[in-house]
Amino acid sequence: MENMKHFDGPTFEADVLQSSQPVVVDFYAEWCGPCRMMSPVVEQLAGELAGQVVIGKLDVDVNQEIAIRYGVMGIPTLGLFREGKLVDRLIGYPGGKAPIKAWIEKNVPAEAKEAGAA
Repeated sequence: MENMKHFDGPTFEADVLQSSQPVVVDFYAEWCGPCRMMSPVVEQLAGELAGQVVIGKLDVDVNQEIAIRYGVMGIPTLGLFREGKLVDRLIGYPGGKAPIKAWIEKNVPAEAKEAGAA
């Protein structure tokens, strides 16, 4: 999906930490069953919430140093970054789209939602 970003070490700072929008990072691994279950849900939300929040994936096997830096101990983990800082995380697959969307909306400031709707 074109709204879904792929983050990695060389571009993480520019794409995530310096983003003007909130960024949700899906910390995952190819071999992780729950990660594969969460992937289509996260991709769908990337389309629905385009303009309000940037959503992308980061493979923890390829980018171990970033996962360690942000204390990712289990996958899948969603991390929400705002103004260069990790402000919240959702650990594990909660079983559907609604809890993930609610978690994102709880963490996205109202002004970002209004800018996305404009």
